[in-house]
Amino acid sequence: MTRNDVRLIRTRLAVLAAVLITLWSYAAYVSSQDAVDLLRVRALADTLGQPVDRLILSLQTERRITAETIAGAGQTTPALVGAREGTDRAAAEIREFTKGRDLRLLSAGTVRDRAGELVRRLDGLGTTRSQVDTGRLDQGTAVGGYDEIVDVAFRVYGPEWGAYESGLAADTRAVIALARARELLAREDTVVSAALTGARLGADERRRLTALVSIQRYARTEAAAGLPPDGQDEHQRLAAGPEFAALLALEDRLLLQPGTANALAGLTIQGWRVAADAALGALQTLVTDTARNSVERATPGAAVLIARTGAVVGLGLIVVLVLLLSWAGTVRRLTDELTRTDADLPAPVPDTPAPAQEPATPGGGAERELFLGLTRRNQVLLRDQLSLLDGMQRRERSTEETGELFQLDHLTTRIRRNVEKLIALAGATPARRWRRPVPLLDVARGAVAEVPDYHRVLIAPHWPWSLAGPAVTDVIHLLAELIENALAFSGAETTVRVSGEQRPQGCAVLVVDDGPGLDAAALAEANHLLGNPPPDGPPAGLAGWYAAAVLAGRCGAHVSLRPSRRGGTAAVVLLRFRLITVTDTGRAPTDAPPDSPYPPARTGADLTDPNGNGTLPTRVRQPGPTGPEHGRTSLDTVELPVARTARRQR
Repeated sequence: MTRNDVRLIRTRLAVLAAVLITLWSYAAYVSSQDAVDLLRVRALADTLGQPVDRLILSLQTERRITAETIAGAGQTTPALVGAREGTDRAAAEIREFTKGRDLRLLSAGTVRDRAGELVRRLDGLGTTRSQVDTGRLDQGTAVGGYDEIVDVAFRVYGPEWGAYESGLAADTRAVIALARARELLAREDTVVSAALTGARLGADERRRLTALVSIQRYARTEAAAGLPPDGQDEHQRLAAGPEFAALLALEDRLLLQPGTANALAGLTIQGWRVAADAALGALQTLVTDTARNSVERATPGAAVLIARTGAVVGLGLIVVLVLLLSWAGTVRRLTDELTRTDADLPAPVPDTPAPAQEPATPGGGAERELFLGLTRRNQVLLRDQLSLLDGMQRRERSTEETGELFQLDHLTTRIRRNVEKLIALAGATPARRWRRPVPLLDVARGAVAEVPDYHRVLIAPHWPWSLAGPAVTDVIHLLAELIENALAFSGAETTVRVSGEQRPQGCAVLVVDDGPGLDAAALAEANHLLGNPPPDGPPAGLAGWYAAAVLAGRCGAHVSLRPSRRGGTAAVVLLRFRLITVTDTGRAPTDAPPDSPYPPARTGADLTDPNGNGTLPTRVRQPGPTGPEHGRTSLDTVELPVARTARRQR
């Protein structure tokens, strides 16, 4: 072995060490970040969430009794004194939170700021109360003051309560939305109770009541749609049951009266109180039960997350150190042997490509096969990357080297896709994220950049949509999974077409191939898997569909398959309006980004889709050379446009 051979081995080991450390650091950061987010959310719920809930309920009661007192021109009643005492007790708990120093809340500074603002508003509540007692405050001003404090209390629930993106975070957002709907019902209760106490419902009060009833019913329905299945069933039961029947009847009676003079005829404060208290109590019980059930469902997942974080950070570091020390010992031993003898040792045997498939390990499962397969693909890609680097070191720069650099860029993009897919399938969130919307065209380009044979992919010209930033990474990998599957199961002389179309629910991205298609049984099986991924891993031979289903579930998309009109298969990815926004500035793929160093991409802009189902006419193209000197093949596939767009928006 010569000194050049030893130097070559040292270089390869250094590159492998850098890749290994980078991958471990990436996984450790993502896992630890999720654990920190989870601890913060749990601490917020324990120390601040429950006191804020009690404060909101107390303020709602005090607001109603205050309005009744002003409307009846009466003195301060024991009921009002008791309501004020309940508000003061809840406010004292929040003041304690602002003074505390829980280490789990070091990253929740903005929550403390919003809690501090709530405390300042509560400090001014005494002035409002004294003005009510002395008769110097009218009903509208007093009620408006309480409304503002309740709004500030709800603002305490900021994005920090759902930073750990999980089922618990989604349930928390739905519960908060339902609590806001209950607040609208409490405001409606205040207006009607004051009107019945004063025996008067003026034109202004009637308009406010009409608006509150409409908004409250809509907000309650929307909030219930986001609840978990058991919460949705319970809300439907309440809405159709006696808890709401009396309230709905009284609301309709108040709103359907022709004028304000006789709107309260036949209504009593006792009858309204019974109906309103039943509905408010039922909603509060639903909010409380849903929150408790969500925490119980999330507890096992939280334990798994903490254990996974410890394994990635602790055991992963040990493995990295052992491998690095082993490689260092190998290099040192080779150097010592070279020093002791001048004889040249035989050249090392070149790396042997990893086999495409190996038998399943005894005791393992389909999920293990999936992760092993992804790891083997990473190894093959890394070997190709190292071979390119080795060749570049042995010669000067040339046109050929420039082309290989382009291939190296593509290999690296595919490696990153596998790594991020591993993290996603493990239940974590990749660190590569976007905060602002990204044009859906750039998302489609980023997906094409992550697949082999990208020169066979055509992208339709019109994409007037932008995708919400938090969903960008998952949608890129989801489309890449579907595009790669379409490429693998269609002839090498055909193209795969990617297009978007407007749907009533949002936007649909279609990936259409000209392969042999699926029979009815296989199509039904695939659609069932895409809609219901099994929790214990993928079925044998369906790892790709399983990965697509998991990615779709993470970002809130819906994936389905159907036959295309030419016998192939069309994959439809439905992105609902909460994920996308419609714009009038969607640029065609032929317009390269202003800072792109590459020429405009070729697309299917000259092709039409008369059926509106993404089945663009087939354009057969022959495989050609790749690299910048060939106009970057058929489209701008490398992820630079997406990355640069994201950097401008961050």
